[in-house]
Amino acid sequence: METVTLNNGVQMPVLGFGVYQIEPKDTQAAVEAALAAGYRHIDTAAGYGNEEQVGAAIKASGIARDDLFVTTKLWIQHAPTGNVQEDSKRSFHNSLNRLGLDYLDLYLIHQPIGDVYSEWRALQEVNTQGLARAIGVSNFHMDRLVDLIDHNQIVPAVNQIETHPFYQRAADQAFMAEHGVQIESWGPFAEGRNNLFTDPLLSGIAAEHGVSVAQVVLRWLIQRGVVVIPKSGRPERMAENFDVFGFQLSEAQMEQIATLDTGASLFFDHRDPAMVSRLGSHRSN
Repeated sequence: METVTLNNGVQMPVLGFGVYQIEPKDTQAAVEAALAAGYRHIDTAAGYGNEEQVGAAIKASGIARDDLFVTTKLWIQHAPTGNVQEDSKRSFHNSLNRLGLDYLDLYLIHQPIGDVYSEWRALQEVNTQGLARAIGVSNFHMDRLVDLIDHNQIVPAVNQIETHPFYQRAADQAFMAEHGVQIESWGPFAEGRNNLFTDPLLSGIAAEHGVSVAQVVLRWLIQRGVVVIPKSGRPERMAENFDVFGFQLSEAQMEQIATLDTGASLFFDHRDPAMVSRLGSHRSN
């Protein structure tokens, strides 16, 4: 498996398996199938409600802990119900216990909402203690990211953001690279929006290589240096998504895919007041 080196030297697999929107009752079987297919990088979150099932799958697999890269995420902590820094550390340990692990490879602030500075101080503590090998953020626009960088000791290792052919984030990726932050894609297939799987351009490139559109999209992201975590509940699709290292897109094909960029989210805007309030009203620890 190819890896990227994070800003603290930790090696992160470029391809992982995400469990967003997989029901808890289906999660253990899905993760077991992904691990059997060869995945060693698993991405979950407290907000997904399936950490315990991810942990059960890891335990059942018998795979050595050092061979796995496990990510989970801190949901928004809510002052004045408590001390946000302490609540964040408590939430971290809750996640660790649900996963049945002694440490995490990557721990992310899930949303750029609330007292993220107290949350980040908590993440710095668990990182310094060796309980999280790397720490980072998710869904941070560049202004919020640089503000966090400028006012804290540890630079986030990763920013996991919506990235797919219709929202390519090239400028954001360049900015993050300048600051030593690794870009990671969520929603690499745009959940099929804009008819991604039947797009004529992507379909034509897929036909040239004898692969699927999904494989083309994953290969395109990996060649850009983007870490990616596709999701599927079907073992045959998991295997297909994992099989993206045997072909290479040409420079011309990369440039063709670049023309699909709309420059806008297909899901939601973290700067939309209504969305911020909606996310902030959700509770998870």
